Amino acid sequence: MKQMDFTDCRVVPVVVIQKLEDTLPTLQALCDGGVPVAEITFRTACAADAIREGVKAFPDMKIGAGTVINAQQANAAIDAGATFIVSPGLSAAVAKVCEERDVPYLPGCVTPTEIMQALDLGITTLKFFPANVYGGLSAIKALSAPFPQIKFLPTGGVDLSNINEFLACDKIAAVGGSFMMKGDIRANCKKLLDTIG
Repeated sequence: MKQMDFTDCRVVPVVVIQKLEDTLPTLQALCDGGVPVAEITFRTACAADAIREGVKAFPDMKIGAGTVINAQQANAAIDAGATFIVSPGLSAAVAKVCEERDVPYLPGCVTPTEIMQALDLGITTLKFFPANVYGGLSAIKALSAPFPQIKFLPTGGVDLSNINEFLACDKIAAVGGSFMMKGDIRANCKKLLDTIG
């Protein structure tokens, strides 16, 4: 299974596009703020079209699809140009699509059983969601002991107040969240980059 490369993006903004016309201004704001990454969620009817528009307008941006819960959505997202797929949980069907189409898959896994299932599928970078509900950084550190090959993308409950604590852990590939999407995205991204140095 192809793995996501986070060397140049330690933060993955979770982006909900309600109206297609919001796509380009939203992605432009992220780029202007210095965070050229977006996980566009499949919670809205225009998600695939938003990914398609975004990939065309911002070819150097990492644009993926989030909240992908079945193979049909995974195929639609990849057809639209998504370069990575994120799920709230682990779907073997989505993993199969991503494996066949050579696209990184980050499934949500929070228990040892789910992590073992992911490993069986060749996946070693996992979304940890919702991080604040499932024990946060202390849970991630505990799970890392039996699974040293796993890296996590914690999402949910990560914000400017604790982001450096998460990123300091060597088991964290990156963090995800929508906290920078509220209000002035450009200013939020610049504050975020100042915070993480």
